[in-house]
Amino acid sequence: MTPLKFNELSLSAEMQQAISEMGFVDASPIQSEAIPFLLQGLDVIGQAQTGTGKTAAFGIPLLEQIDVKNKNTAALVMCPTRELAQQVAQELKKLAKYKKGIVILPVYGGEQIQKQISALKRATHVIVGTPGRIIDHLERRTISFEHVKCVVLDEADEMLNMGFREDIEMILSNIKGEKQTVLFSATMPKPIMDITRKFQKNPKLVKVTKNELTVAAIEQVYFELSSGQRTEVMARLIDLHNLKLMLVFCNTKRKVDEVVQQMIELDYKADAIHGDLNQSQRNNVLSKFKHGRINILVATDVAARGIDVDNVDAVFNYDIPLDPEYYVHRIGRTGRAGKSGKAFTFVTGRNESGRLREIEHYAKVRIERHNPPSRKELLELSKIKLATKIKEITATPDQATYDKMIHDFMDEGITLHQLAAGLLKMHLAPIEPAQASSGRREERGDRGERGGDRGDRGDRGNRRERSEPRERFPRKGNMVRLFVSVGKQDRISKGDIAGAFASLTGIHGEDIGIIDLYDKFSFVEVMEKDLNRVLEKVNGNKVKGRKVNIEIAKD
Repeated sequence: MTPLKFNELSLSAEMQQAISEMGFVDASPIQSEAIPFLLQGLDVIGQAQTGTGKTAAFGIPLLEQIDVKNKNTAALVMCPTRELAQQVAQELKKLAKYKKGIVILPVYGGEQIQKQISALKRATHVIVGTPGRIIDHLERRTISFEHVKCVVLDEADEMLNMGFREDIEMILSNIKGEKQTVLFSATMPKPIMDITRKFQKNPKLVKVTKNELTVAAIEQVYFELSSGQRTEVMARLIDLHNLKLMLVFCNTKRKVDEVVQQMIELDYKADAIHGDLNQSQRNNVLSKFKHGRINILVATDVAARGIDVDNVDAVFNYDIPLDPEYYVHRIGRTGRAGKSGKAFTFVTGRNESGRLREIEHYAKVRIERHNPPSRKELLELSKIKLATKIKEITATPDQATYDKMIHDFMDEGITLHQLAAGLLKMHLAPIEPAQASSGRREERGDRGERGGDRGDRGDRGNRRERSEPRERFPRKGNMVRLFVSVGKQDRISKGDIAGAFASLTGIHGEDIGIIDLYDKFSFVEVMEKDLNRVLEKVNGNKVKGRKVNIEIAKD
């Protein structure tokens, strides 16, 4: 389908004014397909990820159908995380800017419920919330769905992965009468299709293809490295490409903490987002990232849901994702709003090379192999930058002051050659190998994941002298390896297993460790504290329609 222009759609003058003010001219593929169906009041299944414009795709028709004179709640949007609920509510408020009187209220955990109860007593046309907090309000009878005519499930697959299926079905069952049901999901596993069959009426399917998801504006490359080289290579890439704002993805919370500590020790402004942070801490970290007070945000896949920043220069796959779908989700966070972006993936070992091939097959993209940048390349780049800077500085009117200083140095017996060489060495020394006499390792590349010193990085602070290795982060709880009786021949993916474990037990997906998938069986790591719950809830249940037996794996 040829993408439409927004002025070709049958929208109100108020909506057209808001869309124009937001800088939108051409509708994205998902908007071009979904909006006409939704304006007709039809049920829709939209297959699209974050960054494709899906909020406007469901938000514009939803707001167009609101009768401001009716003070009852007319629409409900469900999101998997607080951050996404906040983000969607903000986007809807921008779209409703000139539709005077429309009230949009986000409700989610981590905020005092009494404050939300007070707000709900007033007219509220659209509620945007997380399933758990919506259930709380239902049980308190502080939300009424009697007049709801439109329900949206945003990132439905992630809500199921987080164990919200029962909550979602309870909420949908409480909305009686005729209603329009809209479901957006990056993937369409069987539980999603079960919900569509149960709660939707002849839905129209619109989707963004995998080719469209891997944006052409994103340069995608990978590096084959040992595990201990990743932090050093990431630092070199940041310098080489002069990156300002970056997202770094790891597969576990423990690794997130380790990478943040290593980058801080290299004088970068880095912070973490993962499930161990409370809401206040998460909001603080996200605010710092969005306003540039930190320029490296290290996250797990689940915790990164809802992060929506247009100016991300690059995404680093510090750990290669466990599922090809996560790769597409990750890299889609750069190269937005017509800008270019970069995606760097670190591959360590033969198994990860195989996972990279799976990603290429899934996303229908060729990821190029590059060699890590050398110190020689960084030195050459610094030399070019320095030459440009010198030309700019020496063209300023106050140069006479510095000319006099040169003569003073020469009077003390320092030649022009010595002066220039000394200043160059002072400026470029951080890129040269550290000297053994400094008490640090002679080759920085051998430091691996022990951190260590890195030189002056401009506005990132002065170099620090460290001779001691960095303290390792303790492992947060022991992992137990489980044998699972399904595998590749059952057409089961790692994402299916992780999603089923999370959905059936309520544990977070990021608390599930390594998943090894074989033809007839699999191995899954879970936290020791979750072991009994997993054995009780998953054993004998079904994963993607297949009954599974699980037991603790033998050594």
